[in-house]
Amino acid sequence: MTEPVTLDDFEALARERLPHMTYEFIAGGAADEVTLRWNREAFERIVLRPRVLEDISRIDTATRILDESLTFPILLAPVAYQRLMHPDGEIEAGRGAASAGAIYVMSTASTCAIEDVAATGARIWMQIYLQGDRGVTRDLVQRAERAGTRALCLTVDTPVLGTRNRQKRAGFAIPPDLPTPHLDAIGRSRLSVVSATREPITWRDVDWLRSQTKLPLLLKGILDPEDARLAMEHGAAGLIVSNHGGRNLDTVPATIDALPAIADAIAGRCPILLDGGIRRGTDIVKAIALGAAAVLIGRPYAFALAVAGAAGVQQAIAILREELETAMALLGRRSISAIDRSVIR
Repeated sequence: MTEPVTLDDFEALARERLPHMTYEFIAGGAADEVTLRWNREAFERIVLRPRVLEDISRIDTATRILDESLTFPILLAPVAYQRLMHPDGEIEAGRGAASAGAIYVMSTASTCAIEDVAATGARIWMQIYLQGDRGVTRDLVQRAERAGTRALCLTVDTPVLGTRNRQKRAGFAIPPDLPTPHLDAIGRSRLSVVSATREPITWRDVDWLRSQTKLPLLLKGILDPEDARLAMEHGAAGLIVSNHGGRNLDTVPATIDALPAIADAIAGRCPILLDGGIRRGTDIVKAIALGAAAVLIGRPYAFALAVAGAAGVQQAIAILREELETAMALLGRRSISAIDRSVIR
């Protein structure tokens, strides 16, 4: 294979190029990787219901989220330590996102500074891990605001890291010379971006973070409708239905299975995004039909970054976008707003 034609093709090519340790870090999940498998299998079980002879002379994938105009409902999810995948790491991923016109959600555990990534012209959201020293988090939020970040995504599903057996078997370790600009102030906790010595965050900390910024705050890692309701009570501007890519607690539900109940509980009060298992344009249709406003991809663009840098990231997004447009045409749905639960059989 010389030219990727699907997102999975990037993984196959990246596996040939990356050190085994790095590949396992990206690809692996928690424990027996049941949830990792379910994230894909759940999409495959959903059957679509096409309609024919509809006017599909123009397919429009545009949408809006939190006053952001998106040409297509695809964002890049936060992925840590991207200089393990490409020498220019998040800067190169930002270039790819900017070229494709996609929102890029940076990780707190990035290997490039947010200011340098912002210089690529990418539209940036910032993922936040709250630290025990709140001053560190406050400083990062202020840096993000000065760099032009448009929203914050607080990860709420990681009070401790999951049991990552596959990663451990591969001997994964962060090279001592790998920069982690947003963690330097806490002594580069490295793998322990969630420190075992700090107090777990609670809903009070969500309130505190909201008080520190005027940026919209999304909560990333919601799987339960009751937590979705509480997020609304605590002023979340949006939710990201996520099981951390199957990397934390194994045997929690696939995100697409958790989505409908959360969407019903929220009833349109805020945008819901979804990550976990997105590999095809039909997956995006299913997520939108069941209540998501947009989706995020993580592993696919990390592998594309490893294969071809910014051009790979741009190509991965283009492949997914083309598949989305094809799926919409074959379903007889000409716009994102026309996709609802009636497309599911």
